[in-house]
Amino acid sequence: MKDQRSTYAAVLVLFAVNVLNFYDRNIAGALTEPMRKEFGLTDTQIGLLGSAFIWIYAVVGVPFGRIADRWSRKNLLVAGLVIWTSLTAFAGTASSYAMLLASRLGVGVGEAVCAPTGTSWLGDLFPPDKRARVLAIFMLGVPIGGALSYFISGPAAQAWGWRTAMVIASLPALILVPALLMLKEPQRGASEAGGPAVQIAPDGRNPVMAVLSIPTLWWIIASGVFLNFNMYAIGTFMPALLSRVHKLSLAASGTATGFTYIVGGIGGGLIAGYFGDRIVRTHPNGRLVIASFVSLIGVPLAYFGVVQPAGNIVITLVCLTAAYGTMNTYYGLVYSSIQDIVAPTQRGLTMALYFMAMYLCGASFGPLLTGSISDRMARQAMAEAGASQMTEAFKAIGLQQAMVIIPVLSAALAVVLWMASRTFVTDVAKRDRAMQGAGSA
Repeated sequence: MKDQRSTYAAVLVLFAVNVLNFYDRNIAGALTEPMRKEFGLTDTQIGLLGSAFIWIYAVVGVPFGRIADRWSRKNLLVAGLVIWTSLTAFAGTASSYAMLLASRLGVGVGEAVCAPTGTSWLGDLFPPDKRARVLAIFMLGVPIGGALSYFISGPAAQAWGWRTAMVIASLPALILVPALLMLKEPQRGASEAGGPAVQIAPDGRNPVMAVLSIPTLWWIIASGVFLNFNMYAIGTFMPALLSRVHKLSLAASGTATGFTYIVGGIGGGLIAGYFGDRIVRTHPNGRLVIASFVSLIGVPLAYFGVVQPAGNIVITLVCLTAAYGTMNTYYGLVYSSIQDIVAPTQRGLTMALYFMAMYLCGASFGPLLTGSISDRMARQAMAEAGASQMTEAFKAIGLQQAMVIIPVLSAALAVVLWMASRTFVTDVAKRDRAMQGAGSA
């Protein structure tokens, strides 16, 4: 009973850390409009704030993932938490765009430890047939953290200014750091049938090469590219879309975006956890099949959510909330599949490599490319109107047209997830044979 209580305490604390992780990650998107107006930024510069964060996050994540497979995950996570919350608060003192950019780079360094350490830790607490649910719960930090960021930061910025909202975002670390330090970290491989694991690369190869030789992982990396392009484009520009096209205030656009995150995100995450752990009992690759099918459903939802004309706010929110929900089924279904195709002592490294590839190739382009397309479409609209000055109306047209890229990439996401489901069973069997050979050696 004591072990069970400590297990669920760990799940709760790690979940709370991930909530704060995505709260602080999304705060730049929640505060886009007041920062843009104060510093006179273009959408491309706004996008660069998100992309620069992702670039540093992806690059430093690989060594952190390697460390997570060898060193104390608890101490590593505590250090990352202190770094990213301190740099979030630092943004509140920014007097220039360069200082804003530097703060986001620092946040990226700290947050790079969260996913490799958290998912590896949870993988050692729960057996394979229960991982989809617990990882879905952990990844509810994405929509809940994002929702809280928009719910709190928008109204806080409207009441006290965006700088105060940045400082507020750092305060939960004062509770979470002591809570983390009180947890007991599990042995690596403790939840596997064979007990704690000691091997790193079962076939004796370099650990990185061993991981990158798995075909399913490449398809999953491709899926992460498309998913995270969309997620970061939404996180950065949805409040701006609601403000520019549908004329919502800063507080109202934040609240509406928070609604999308909380309803769509929690709904998608819970669906993934429930069906993911049920289908795997009869269809080993079923999680990836479900993820592919749900992604396809999201295509028309995203399209009609983005293209609604001014005033159709209800249809916009319903469609975007449902589309966001389809995207959030990804985490519980796909992250648990990653856990199944590698050895326990490779999980931190595998997640870090996955994050590096999909962030550098996908998420980093989400804010930057969407912002760049938005600026280009706005200039085109201005030229077609014969105007000589950029207005908020032209910016609204440009952003709306740019965000049509989201349903296009949702269709690509469905395809690569289907391809991953085709190679999954073979790769799991290879992993099991390799681990058995290593264990008998």
